[in-house]
Amino acid sequence: MARQPKEQDNTGVATAERSKEKLQRPKLYKVLLHNDHYTTREFVVEVLISIFNKTETEAVAIMFHVHQTGLGVAGVYPFDVAQTKVDKVLRLAREHEYPLLLTTEPEDD
Repeated sequence: MARQPKEQDNTGVATAERSKEKLQRPKLYKVLLHNDHYTTREFVVEVLISIFNKTETEAVAIMFHVHQTGLGVAGVYPFDVAQTKVDKVLRLAREHEYPLLLTTEPEDD
């Protein structure tokens, strides 16, 4: 919290005024996994566990949701974190010659 310079009150005690400014939470972004017919289910589960810190149960549930609906949320993060995770996964997918696609979009308020 920002503080203003100290001032003397009428009792002789120095006090500081507190600023009324409030910090805003950073805007959050969803990391979306897109289904394809080439990336293995095992690879998707491993990515969800190792990069998105999901449990195996959560990772399998997300993977099946993506497989059945075509799209699923891997996680919700501030923009820089979301983009870093997308970049890591895409790099890893390319190393394994998978066409896995991840995108980000702003989370609804």
